[in-house]
Amino acid sequence: MSGFQPVGPSGPPVPLSAGWISARLQALLPTGWFNDDTPVLDALTLGMGALWAALIELIDTVRAQTRIATASGVFLDLAALDYCGTAVSRRAGESDPAFSARLRATVLAPRATRAALAQAIERVTGRSPQIFEPFNPTDCGGYSTNTLGYGVCGGYGSLALPYQLFVTAYRPDAVPASHAGGYNQGPGGYNAGPMAWVDPRDNPGLLTDSEIYAAIADALPVNAVAWTRLED
Repeated sequence: MSGFQPVGPSGPPVPLSAGWISARLQALLPTGWFNDDTPVLDALTLGMGALWAALIELIDTVRAQTRIATASGVFLDLAALDYCGTAVSRRAGESDPAFSARLRATVLAPRATRAALAQAIERVTGRSPQIFEPFNPTDCGGYSTNTLGYGVCGGYGSLALPYQLFVTAYRPDAVPASHAGGYNQGPGGYNAGPMAWVDPRDNPGLLTDSEIYAAIADALPVNAVAWTRLED
């Protein structure tokens, strides 16, 4: 009976409850066996209905925990541990829907290509990184071409650095603190709340540098090395 919903005569689903199951059981009994006032029968069928309703609810809950898209609570944390180890964990105050979406995006993300690396960094930071491969002529440019210019584009290449790249990743832009005022924006003022200087690092649940490094390592091929720096 798991997953089924009873439908009443008018069509819309009827909540599957102890009362509904009790009424259904009594409706199947032969007419004339009992009077209209049946407290003992009511108690018996309601007890059976309560057990069945609780069992069906439990089965539905267990079934939901078998998929990341429907898992919740600690079961979602266990799914993250199963699929990603300690690389993806719930942030402070992160809701189930937000954590589930982030976990599924990580599990299904492309990997082992330059485009996949850029997508992985942008997915966690919200900002596009700079990637330079000294072994890649397209990045380095060449004389008498329009892909090389001092301080404009291109860079020194090297055949001594195969499977290595230089990554500049940018931390997320600063976000306003909830309920905090600012310049020319109320409410709030000096010595009058709510107003405060806020640094993103002071807010729990925000992206950490270690999460950016982990996203880069997760997207790289096993034989590649990404020399990485983080900037604001």
